[in-house]
Amino acid sequence: MFAVRNKKIFYIISGAMLLVCFGLMIFWGFNVGTDFKGGTIVEVKYQGSVPAKAEIESALRDIDLGELSVRIAGENGFIIRTHDLSAEEQELVKDTLLFDGSYNYSLERLNSVGPAIGRELTDKALVAIAAIIVITILFIAYTFRGVSRPVSSWSYGLVSIIALIHDITIPAGAAVLLGKFAGMEVDALFITALLSLLGYSINDTIIIFDRVRDNLKQNKENNTHESFEETVSKSLSQTYVRSINTSVTVFLVLISLYLFGGASIKFFILTLIIGTVSGAYSSIFLAAPLLVTINNWRRK
Repeated sequence: MFAVRNKKIFYIISGAMLLVCFGLMIFWGFNVGTDFKGGTIVEVKYQGSVPAKAEIESALRDIDLGELSVRIAGENGFIIRTHDLSAEEQELVKDTLLFDGSYNYSLERLNSVGPAIGRELTDKALVAIAAIIVITILFIAYTFRGVSRPVSSWSYGLVSIIALIHDITIPAGAAVLLGKFAGMEVDALFITALLSLLGYSINDTIIIFDRVRDNLKQNKENNTHESFEETVSKSLSQTYVRSINTSVTVFLVLISLYLFGGASIKFFILTLIIGTVSGAYSSIFLAAPLLVTINNWRRK
């Protein structure tokens, strides 16, 4: 199989992508949203004529709100993020957005998140991701306990976690770039996307591992002598079409949502698109070849 035969090339590609993503996270960092650092979100939808984004930014800066983010939402809406506003400041923002009656809007959303709640959400998000990783290791090690040769069941769990780290690091690195150049903010939706990708990616990987397990059992029952590399390659050949077809189906749905969905979920959908591609790549070109590499190290 091409993926196993050229595994070193794919290791280099994955390693380079991970280094770039970790570098972006370290040196640029995430554009953290109100959900995690606290603040106020105001979403308005204008009726009739719509002011320009620059016009809104200028008017709000004149009333000195400090750090400010204005994002277009749909054809005639805007999402405004500021520090945690008092009741008086909220009323001032509402009046300012009317531009002395020149424009008319409906208030779609006004939410405030305090710094304490933001820190709590951050802690819970990290705990959720860590819990999924630990549970995944234990589950796979238990599920594959009957297959301890030529690699242990724990090796399947370890490889799965490496693939999961790969699959959430790539979208995270992309989020840093999008935050730097497109104004994407890391919020609760972004964490939801990462958790969704963890579940989707591990499912794709387990399908391949399950085929490896079945082929190993068949080889033992039929007294067939073939190398572990041949078994993994055969397993990939039997599953990669299904894996690619599943990923393409999900990809097409996500593209449709990105093109025709609301502006407020575009970055959420884009994160899922990047993670879906990354997950399909890692299951075929990273996870399965890593099993062969671990077996080679064990033999040495």
